[in-house]
Amino acid sequence: MSTEIIAMMIGISTLLGAFGLVALLWGIKTKQFEDYRKFLDGTKYDDEDALNDAYNMEQKQKEAAKKGYRPPD
Repeated sequence: MSTEIIAMMIGISTLLGAFGLVALLWGIKTKQFEDYRKFLDGTKYDDEDALNDAYNMEQKQKEAAKKGYRPPD
């Protein structure tokens, strides 16, 4: 292979790697990866209504935690 082709391949791979890094950092900054619990809890329920009920319960728990109330374990 000629050196021009190798230099072009290195340049393109560097740009793709930088693009991937920027995308990862953007995802971390915008908290795209913090939905793991909703995904895992979603597999426990059979239908959409049960999943919506679980989501509403989670929202109520978050609101109660903001007000200072913590349910007993």
